[in-house]
Amino acid sequence: MSKTIAAVAAAALCVGAACAAGAADAPAANPFGLVYRGAITANEPGHVNIHPVTYKLHGLKIAANVYTPANFDAKKSYPAVVVAHPNGGVKEQVAGLYAQRLAELGYVTLTADAAYQGASEGEPRHTDKPAYRTEDIHGMADFISTYAGVDANRLGALGICGGGGYTLNAAKSDKRFKAVATLSMFNSGEVRRNGYMNSALDTIAERQRQASDARAAEVTTGKVSFSGTVDFDALTDESIAKIPTDLYREGMEYYGRTHRHPNSTFTYTTSSLMDLMAWDARDQIELIDVPLLMIAGEKADSLYMTEEAFAAATGTKDKTLYKIPGATHIRTYFVPEYVDQAVEQLKTFFGRTL
Repeated sequence: MSKTIAAVAAAALCVGAACAAGAADAPAANPFGLVYRGAITANEPGHVNIHPVTYKLHGLKIAANVYTPANFDAKKSYPAVVVAHPNGGVKEQVAGLYAQRLAELGYVTLTADAAYQGASEGEPRHTDKPAYRTEDIHGMADFISTYAGVDANRLGALGICGGGGYTLNAAKSDKRFKAVATLSMFNSGEVRRNGYMNSALDTIAERQRQASDARAAEVTTGKVSFSGTVDFDALTDESIAKIPTDLYREGMEYYGRTHRHPNSTFTYTTSSLMDLMAWDARDQIELIDVPLLMIAGEKADSLYMTEEAFAAATGTKDKTLYKIPGATHIRTYFVPEYVDQAVEQLKTFFGRTL
């Protein structure tokens, strides 16, 4: 794998006390495998409960978690929010944290591992195509809309990082979503094509050829090539400190250390780049005509992607861009003061739109 593809492909990475502040126990210490701070450890009456579920999406078994509010009564009617996880992430990390926090506000929430990733089915493993990731979100809407106690007419969506870009894409056509929110949105197509912060514009054609060659090899030899792979066990403080961008530097710490989960990986099939590099979350974004909230860290070097998408989202007049003071991309995933600010924005937004 070329150095260029490796640099473009990696997903996000915090060093020191700030990371420790939101660190969680290893998944083995939590009966549900959750790795975020304050995670549910048991289902108890009068509290938010978690319900591991599976459902079929185009013949693949999808692994998911439903969070229900305290004193949930399936005979009543509740608004619901689906939460799409980041690139490289799984449902037990930041997506689970925000799903749980929204359930504490009275929403039934669902977060699922993307098809071909995490605990969900699909071969080749780690396939990461925009059409599939978008369909994951439609599939979450399918499942939660028929869940006992859910009012299908009050359905919202929250997408985090890469899941944010795919949530925007899903909302362009899926009018079941009455309100759409993103957190630290990552436009996967733009980054895979242009490089992070437009750092690889001069190698686009080269990387497209590499992706095409990888697909050809899959067909002719059955060999699947992978990009973006990081050996978390080999990470050192020194190697992390040398990463120049806060997204990747803090992401290495989050995914590789403080919130590590065995199903979480930056790896994806190289052939997926054929689809990723020809895709962009901003394409036809004007089709979104429902209330839109986009949240991002004021100090995030990924902020430009949220700002670009927000400006292009001209189809809705009800849109808000909230920048969390002092926050970087990854720190919106776990630092209590930043998470609390994001949740407060979501509380107000979904409270008036669902």
